[in-house]
Amino acid sequence: MTIVTRKQQESLQESLQQVVRLLDRHRVVEDMVHRQDMAKHELVEQLVHKQNLVELQKKLASLHPADVAHILEALPLFDRLLVWELVKSEHDGEILLEVSDAVRESLLADMENYEIIAAAEHLDADELADLVPDLSNEVRSELLGGLDEEERAQLQSALSYPEDEVGSLMDFEMVTIRDDVTLEVVLRYLRRFDELPNHTDKLFVVDHEQVLKGVLAINHLLVSDPDLTVHDAMATDVVTFRGHDDAGDAAQAFERYDLVSAPVVDSNHKVIGRLTVDMMVDVIREESDAEVLSLAGLKEEDLFSSVWKSAKNRWPWLAVNICTAFVASRVIGAFEETITNLVALAALMPIVSGIGGNTGTQTITLIIRGLALGQITPSNSSRLIGKEVGIALLNGLVWGSVLGVIAWLLYRQISLGVVMMAAMMLNLLVAALVGILVPLTMQKLGRDPAYGSSVLLTATTDSMGFFIFLGLASVFLM
Repeated sequence: MTIVTRKQQESLQESLQQVVRLLDRHRVVEDMVHRQDMAKHELVEQLVHKQNLVELQKKLASLHPADVAHILEALPLFDRLLVWELVKSEHDGEILLEVSDAVRESLLADMENYEIIAAAEHLDADELADLVPDLSNEVRSELLGGLDEEERAQLQSALSYPEDEVGSLMDFEMVTIRDDVTLEVVLRYLRRFDELPNHTDKLFVVDHEQVLKGVLAINHLLVSDPDLTVHDAMATDVVTFRGHDDAGDAAQAFERYDLVSAPVVDSNHKVIGRLTVDMMVDVIREESDAEVLSLAGLKEEDLFSSVWKSAKNRWPWLAVNICTAFVASRVIGAFEETITNLVALAALMPIVSGIGGNTGTQTITLIIRGLALGQITPSNSSRLIGKEVGIALLNGLVWGSVLGVIAWLLYRQISLGVVMMAAMMLNLLVAALVGILVPLTMQKLGRDPAYGSSVLLTATTDSMGFFIFLGLASVFLM
């Protein structure tokens, strides 16, 4: 696994700035040439193009495909496509795998069919499985026709699984050995390889039917007696995965057990592929990104996509927000007479709803994290609800008292301070319950617990905060 240090991260940002500067210089000089009525205009323009674009191409050639992908994601569409044309064709496939789905769509739309097929030719079957769903039927058919029988079978196997399952992520490059040979024989066998598959920290021990019997760690192989048999040296306590296992659960297992690679087996315990840590890191990152977007009710989008496409991505929950805002406004309207008679309420009621929203956000964040890590189950959810209710009541008592005292000092009304404290306690209680029940209900319905949770939370705490505070004021202050 590649570890990116702070220095490397700074170097990546510096590379991005260099590319941006080269693009800016290219545009300035090109614009200057077009503005001037010069003889030999075409010759000058060609020289300018060559000078600037060759320098830019050299810079891109020196970067890792993942770094080029980062730069492409950080550029507006016009500049992105210009840079994409300058990337060496043998790296196209790797870069397409590294960029986000939204950016990949913009790059593929700018490529001819033959260019896409040429880029895909450099990819393994497991990598093709990530790319094929984004291709047209015509390109997909031509690409499948160019694969040999084994690669086609591997690709079809990976494509048979949904993208959030282990089978869609498994790598088919692995080293298997038998248990009845000595370690010396294994070492001689490994020397026949030009290089081992990436992230090979263990060899899979199988029988003649490819049924998994154990694993032999490379570090154990190197330091053990060469005369030992594989059977005596292998480990039989193996972490394995099935093709239909959830990819997120597999990623958590890699983190929990510090795995570098692990076998994927079928229902008969036959080895059909392997998972590697680099893919699991990608899964963790993608899930984290998706969770952040889901909290705001968004789906992944290209940062520089068109205004129309980005606006449509944000419409659903904006519509929900409009509806909930009308509900909150009607709640306030219902207590218009109360607010008119006691103007202090208008200044204090945003405090109640605002702090309720903050408390609910804290609760909902912890609950979503617990669900993602598999720490919350039906057996412990009731205890968790009790705990959060207790926290809400304690915080409501402490901070409600503080706000009650402040309200009394500002407006010299003890009754107003008491109403403030009571409203705070009740709204924090509502916020805690919503923060727990919304993600739990979403999960029970088979939806992403994070999707739109913060929007629903804010709507509830605002409406209920106004209702509780103004309702108490109407009963006890009027």
